[in-house]
Amino acid sequence: MARKTREAPAVNAGSMADIAFLLLIFFLVTTTIDVDKGVLVKLPPWSEEEPDITEMKTRNVYSVLVNAQDQLLVRGEPQSVKTLRANAKEFIMNPNKRDDMAEKPTKAIISIKNDRGTSYKTYLEVYNELKAAYNELREEMANRKHGKSFEFLSKDQRRAIRAAIPLVISESEPTNFGDEN
Repeated sequence: MARKTREAPAVNAGSMADIAFLLLIFFLVTTTIDVDKGVLVKLPPWSEEEPDITEMKTRNVYSVLVNAQDQLLVRGEPQSVKTLRANAKEFIMNPNKRDDMAEKPTKAIISIKNDRGTSYKTYLEVYNELKAAYNELREEMANRKHGKSFEFLSKDQRRAIRAAIPLVISESEPTNFGDEN
């Protein structure tokens, strides 16, 4: 008698590829990827025309210089990042009507100039403190005028406060190590 050999039962793997593909799609769709966002800055529109060079009063410019050792020079005086916000708020609003501070909030300009050796951490700290000064001033005005937080105001009310205290931060081209010009 001849011996019969039994074949091993075959597994239908045709649908395995479909299942693997569906799992791949599922994980691609549901996975979030962290993206570094950086600093959100609204840039002026590009123009081929020469910029209008107007002479500004130095009293309206709050110049912040950051050197390669992450030290601040604000309007010619050494300053720390910790005091930057309070001093910027005082400069913008000029509550005591001093002659060496901004005439009014709509004319105040914050100017930042960094050295190429400035650390990114210090750059962000300085930028955040200056922006926080504007945010706090707007919040204070919203509470004073409308009795509620800036975020809960109507669009028109927020627009009016932004017009009264416009955020004007000008950044200069970074200089090389030790260059002050």
